[in-house]
Amino acid sequence: MKVPHRWDKRVAAVLGASAVAASCLAATGGTAFAAGAREASSGPSVTLTLWQNYGTEANATATTNLVKAFEKLHPNIKINVVAQPASNYFSLLQAAAISHTGPDLAVMWTGLFTLQYKSYLQNLKPWVPAQDLARMEGLRWTADGLNPANGSYVIPLEDQFYIGFYNKALFKKAKVTSVPRTWSQLFSDCAKFKAAGVTCLYYGSGSQSLGAEFYPWYDLSYMMIGAFSLPQWEGLFNGKIPWTSPKVVSQLAKWHQLYADGYTNKDVITAISSLQNFEKGNVAMLIKGNWDTAILQSSMKGNLGTFVPPFSNTPVHGVVQYPGDGYSMTTYSQHKAQAAQFLQFLTTPEAARIVAASGLIPDVRGVSTGNTLSQEMLDFAAKTHFAKYPMLDNVVQPDVVTAGSKVLPQLLAGQVTPEKGAAELQQAWKQLPTSERGSSWATYKVGG
Repeated sequence: MKVPHRWDKRVAAVLGASAVAASCLAATGGTAFAAGAREASSGPSVTLTLWQNYGTEANATATTNLVKAFEKLHPNIKINVVAQPASNYFSLLQAAAISHTGPDLAVMWTGLFTLQYKSYLQNLKPWVPAQDLARMEGLRWTADGLNPANGSYVIPLEDQFYIGFYNKALFKKAKVTSVPRTWSQLFSDCAKFKAAGVTCLYYGSGSQSLGAEFYPWYDLSYMMIGAFSLPQWEGLFNGKIPWTSPKVVSQLAKWHQLYADGYTNKDVITAISSLQNFEKGNVAMLIKGNWDTAILQSSMKGNLGTFVPPFSNTPVHGVVQYPGDGYSMTTYSQHKAQAAQFLQFLTTPEAARIVAASGLIPDVRGVSTGNTLSQEMLDFAAKTHFAKYPMLDNVVQPDVVTAGSKVLPQLLAGQVTPEKGAAELQQAWKQLPTSERGSSWATYKVGG
């Protein structure tokens, strides 16, 4: 998913003014949505622009297919899909918002990212009917105060997972009979894979090309699941649990030990094409997002399995299941009625089936995935009763995420100590304005 860019407080001031004006327009234009939406389907031809930052992920395929289906239903509305680089996507969005030259619709990450960038995002409460919004899961992570009654800024594309993938054939080769559920089991299994000439875990940049190095927040999410309950996670946000906590440092130390013991690839800092290396059959386990499921299934077929990363001293008890991103309407769009129609379309069973056909898990209630591996992921919470956690990088401050994205790969490779890495995360937190620390996620506000 992610690599955020530091929010420029001067940009926030400029965008804040335009957001106020947009809110006034929404108060009048939004109430006429129903009539405007009907006219949008039969009125003059309109071209919308949609920005996405999905790279080669299945999300990009889903976006293309959703647009095609929508255009077929609404022949007078055309949507130009523009693929933007993931590494500086939000910087481009911010710059375009200031000059009002950006898209009508844009991919947006949920949680604190939504709240951080909401100055140029349209609150959808007056634009998408409540009964349609009610079909979507996880809207609390797209709303002011994390309360969907306040109105959503994003229509989620899918129900996402940070998840582990494993190669069943290599498990059989190394005589590993089940996936690990604790740190001790993981180290024991990794020793067996190493003895069999197999890399236990592979780290490297992936399909979304978020940066030159691998994205460490998949792993850190599970390290913090192993250390803290979900209610305690807000302590990482508000400072009640410092990043230098012994529990945090201990988890980071165990993570680095995987590298030190030779259980990962040696080139974790510079490695690329992580999916391709896993597909070659030389790697037992990979920690990624579920949006790579379709790519891996097409090549590995029955040898592909899923597991919950076991970064826990006791059997792992939580899974990252969360509506991590979706589509937003910009405040400066000149075609809000038509853009809102596309967002409304995303709440329909038809759109959900398109998402499922792309190898993703629909976020629309009552629509099944139809994919056995996706169902395995859903069963971790539904049948194994694991607690559902959000993506950690969506619920800690983006400046902390930026710091972690830089230092954590270095920590895994032993270039900095666990204590130093934790201290850099804590320093990034200390430098935040008071309003961005807050008492809870619901109180998060940019600036201060």
